[in-house]
Amino acid sequence: MRKTVIACILSVGFILTACSSKQPQIILETEQFDFGDVVNGDVITRDLIVQNEGDAPLIVSAVTTSCGCTQAVLEPTTILPGESALLHIEFDSGAHGPDLNGNVTRMIFITSNDPQQSEAIVEFVANILGKDES
Repeated sequence: MRKTVIACILSVGFILTACSSKQPQIILETEQFDFGDVVNGDVITRDLIVQNEGDAPLIVSAVTTSCGCTQAVLEPTTILPGESALLHIEFDSGAHGPDLNGNVTRMIFITSNDPQQSEAIVEFVANILGKDES
């Protein structure tokens, strides 16, 4: 009898451990991209796929950017296992005024409940051209 009780307790423990090991896993379509040449003042966009390859819901608590010239929105912010969401990125190349020229680098930070990667980062570059260079 005692061995049966111990075996049952161990079995329940293993089952609970297996159930609690479910975790979300964020996967980005890409972590870096290049907008290329952009005329100062142009607003350009790109959409990226964010996937959850884990076995628990991925909950995105924040999407922030490194600069006010960049906006990013993720829809939906809760991604079920095996599902994906769309990250919409908008970059205003003229946000810093008409004199900004040359290469710029900007980042988007995605904060989530992924225990292995609580903050995923997408980085992009663009080469800002003056209106007379286009």
